Amino acid sequence: MDTKKLHSKADLFATGGEISYQRDASVAKFLLGGLGTGNISVGARGELRDWEIFNWPGKGQFVPFSFFAIWTKEEGKEPVSRILESKLCPPFYKSHGFLNGELAGIPRFEESKMVGKQPFVYVDLKDSKVPVTVKMEAFTPFIPLNADDSGIPVAVIRYKVKNPTDRPIDVSVVGTMANVVGFDGYDVFNNVKLVDEVQNEYREEDGIRGWYYTAKHLKETDMKFGSMSISTTNSTNISKKKWLHGQWTDNAQDFWDDFTEDGMLTEEDEIEAKGCDLLSHYDFSFLNLKERISSISSYETIQPNEEKTFEFLISWYFPNRPKGWIEYDADLKRYREGGYDTIKNYYATKWTDAWNVAEYVVSKMDYLEGNSRAFENALFNTTLPAYVVDAVASNIMSMKSHCCFRIEDGNFLGWEGIRDYVGCGQGNVNHVWNYATAVACLFPDLEITMRNVEFNIELDDDGCMPFRARKVLGESRWDMIPACDGEFGSILRIYREWRYTGDDEFLKGIWDNMMKALEFSIKEWDTDGDGVLDGKQHVTYDIEFYGPNTMTNTIYLGALKGVAEMAEHLGKTDVAEKYRALYEKAAPLVDQKLFNGEYYIQELEDVDAYRYQYGKGCLTDQLLGQFMCQAAGLGYVLPKEHVKKTLESIYKYNFRDCMDDVPNVQRTYALNDEAGLVLCSWPHGGRPRFPFAYCDEVWTGVEYTVAAAMIKEGMIEEAFTIVRAIRDRYDGYKRCPWSETEAGHHYIRPMSSFTLIPALAGYECDMVKKTMSFDPVINKKDYTTFWINGKAWGTYYQTIDDEGNVHRDIQVLYGDLGDIRIENI
Repeated sequence: MDTKKLHSKADLFATGGEISYQRDASVAKFLLGGLGTGNISVGARGELRDWEIFNWPGKGQFVPFSFFAIWTKEEGKEPVSRILESKLCPPFYKSHGFLNGELAGIPRFEESKMVGKQPFVYVDLKDSKVPVTVKMEAFTPFIPLNADDSGIPVAVIRYKVKNPTDRPIDVSVVGTMANVVGFDGYDVFNNVKLVDEVQNEYREEDGIRGWYYTAKHLKETDMKFGSMSISTTNSTNISKKKWLHGQWTDNAQDFWDDFTEDGMLTEEDEIEAKGCDLLSHYDFSFLNLKERISSISSYETIQPNEEKTFEFLISWYFPNRPKGWIEYDADLKRYREGGYDTIKNYYATKWTDAWNVAEYVVSKMDYLEGNSRAFENALFNTTLPAYVVDAVASNIMSMKSHCCFRIEDGNFLGWEGIRDYVGCGQGNVNHVWNYATAVACLFPDLEITMRNVEFNIELDDDGCMPFRARKVLGESRWDMIPACDGEFGSILRIYREWRYTGDDEFLKGIWDNMMKALEFSIKEWDTDGDGVLDGKQHVTYDIEFYGPNTMTNTIYLGALKGVAEMAEHLGKTDVAEKYRALYEKAAPLVDQKLFNGEYYIQELEDVDAYRYQYGKGCLTDQLLGQFMCQAAGLGYVLPKEHVKKTLESIYKYNFRDCMDDVPNVQRTYALNDEAGLVLCSWPHGGRPRFPFAYCDEVWTGVEYTVAAAMIKEGMIEEAFTIVRAIRDRYDGYKRCPWSETEAGHHYIRPMSSFTLIPALAGYECDMVKKTMSFDPVINKKDYTTFWINGKAWGTYYQTIDDEGNVHRDIQVLYGDLGDIRIENI
């Protein structure tokens, strides 16, 4: 493989810099919102888009008349006003042109540049006619190990305005938002539909002033009950306005004329429409918009070379969600007919309404922003290539998307991905979550709730684990066979959570059901008890594998190894000896039966005896369990030299630098001249007549697991080539950089990318033994990295001087290491 065709080695290993998106990067959309709260996206033009705050996915969903604008007045010159976005980009192909609520005809800035650094997004706005420079800075608090303060339904939006001239400039910044509480979609004219009359109330309190939005008649138990708020923490020259509510485009005309005159807002009484005979003869009720619009502004005089910040908060509170998984047409029909009870979002147990949310954020802003900023700096100020850090940070977004939600009892639940308007792949699908490591590392308490749901709520009496959690939302179990990779994987992940947190009480509370699941799994899939799986194995490809294969068997080996260690820790000597003996018998047997000298195969006499197998193919996922074991701290379950040889073969046979060479009738996630790692190849022939579903597809979540495993084996250039290929595909023009897709937007599997950070740092932590260690694999002479365990997080620094002396330092930015021992410091 000629990697020079893709990127040079120097380019792959270059550190520093940032990844930015110009205004025409039309699918670059950065989410603002907390864990399980819904979100609003910021586009590359600095615009607010995809308002997904109503407990549903809503790609393309907009709230009309919701924007920020600036007025500037330089001495001796006419005022200049702009919406705080860059100009709209083509295509402009719309049946009625742009609608009134989009205000497309209002002047905007000439250019913009967006940079996303989780959890902050920055947008520079430039215009030759505007006498000031403007940078948008927005975030939602995100503090690893603090799930509650990372789950706030708020977007903090700031505009930093600097005067580069030698004269004072008067500046006013206004925030405007429509009240769409009771949102019920759009009518044929694309006007917002609401289920109730809404009302806007102006409020002022210490440190905050703005608008509080409610609906007049919705009860607290109604599915669409809720509130919204737009507020500012600025205090200088505040003015406010409730927009006219009436005919044609009077509302926007009145607002813009008022604001651009002097930068201040003037409250006016409603103006009666006279002489409009057309309105009396025809039904133009659609022009009498139901949403109520309000604005708040702050006016400042900015001195030469001075910068001032205009800070706003958009908060929301929609506490009630359907108690159930709504994915299919029948589910939607039942929902529309009122067939679902409600359950509260977890955030509704912390705050009482949208104004209360804003009050909380303002009162704790120093803490919330300080720790969020510390995380941003720790993650991005590393001696790693920018695209590697970006791959990690961008996929954190999945846990902030509608893929994940948290219910009132604290349980954290997730889809596989989301469609534009509903979820996809309901029920904490365990064989997909096998790959994801970001939640487990950043919020282990949330990941632990997922294990408790699987083992203490969903598990059948006989130990069979449905791979879709439904009882937790009061729904009946699906009549589906269990997933072999999922059930063994959940057992292995119990070890991961326990070792990462050192939480013996969690382990004791789940132990009996874990053992029940293990015994069921052995009987179901290892029918002769020799440690080599031979049963009918349902897997994440939505098919069943028959016969021994290492994709499932390495997960099984990891589960056995982990259970033996946990049993020994709890003093269950007999249990430890039993499963350690089975592991020690099985591991060499699996290697002996399935390694062909280059990679591991599936053992089948006739690959076409069953549909959807792979036989002698080179499966990219064949080391999945090995990846999971290393992410959990269990080490090798296959011989190290065979693991490396297999990874070399996967790269040799499955990485394609041009997808034109891969005929693919399946779903397509990489195409044309894009590079990627296909799920399977048959380099020596033997491709089945009908190979397993998805075999020719490219899944980023799998690509990251392979890259992380390669890093462990010293194959850094190959790993970086794969990661760079992924991020080249998600470039903001072809695909959204903060939403890697598979079966839906923001797919869960790519959260496997988080493992790149500890793999490159050579980082190991064991909170049971209370130890941590670092051994970077690149840039050893000057290395900086982010680290986290279940107790604390921070940064690690390493330098090597000219005499070869290694100098190490660790900084704790959050939490407390207590009696944890740093082994190499």
